[in-house]
Amino acid sequence: MKIGVNIMRSGKDKIKIAPSILSADFSCLEDSIKAVKSTEWLHLDVMDGHFVPNITFGPCVIKSIREKSDHVFDTHLMISEPEKYAEEFAEAGSDIITFHAEAVDDPKSVIEEIENCGVQVGVSLKPDTPFDAVREYLPSLDLILIMTVEPGFSGQSFMQEVVPKIKEAREAVDEIEKDIDISVDGGISPKTAPQVVENGSNVLVSGSSVFKGDVDKNLKELRDSVK
Repeated sequence: MKIGVNIMRSGKDKIKIAPSILSADFSCLEDSIKAVKSTEWLHLDVMDGHFVPNITFGPCVIKSIREKSDHVFDTHLMISEPEKYAEEFAEAGSDIITFHAEAVDDPKSVIEEIENCGVQVGVSLKPDTPFDAVREYLPSLDLILIMTVEPGFSGQSFMQEVVPKIKEAREAVDEIEKDIDISVDGGISPKTAPQVVENGSNVLVSGSSVFKGDVDKNLKELRDSVK
């Protein structure tokens, strides 16, 4: 049984901020989550040390913070064989489960497995992966997550060459007239956010730019940059 919050969609034109807790202070994670309570989503980066060269956390951490937050839990699985773990992450409180197209042989079957868990489905693309890798699956998706850094570590610089992929994704989504969120993750700051929004993103994943320093000031600057 899924215990997350219900997602209230307000259309692709509303810009949503998704702070990545990978950059939060894990010694006082609840306080970090409270500090970003004005945002719409929380981005939860799950890494297995296999698909990416780092290890973060699993379902138990997500379950422990679920009751502390009303955010939409946007769980980004940077792991091999995501279909094996989808149910655990759904039961822990995820509202959206996103897997990497590069991590699976049959994206359609993984999409169906996540759908069967009663949560929304996202597919993520590494910087070098073309949009065409997910184009045929658009009717079944709720989220496309475009990486503008190589997955695995926070604090990397924004990769300018990925921007055309954001525009390509937005045009494809608009063509089928489906309300699919387009999220961008990697180097998102007040300097880069306007460009990704102009090209079609409506969800901004930001870690270091949110949690380092004055969180309220950082969030205001990020929101103001895309007004």
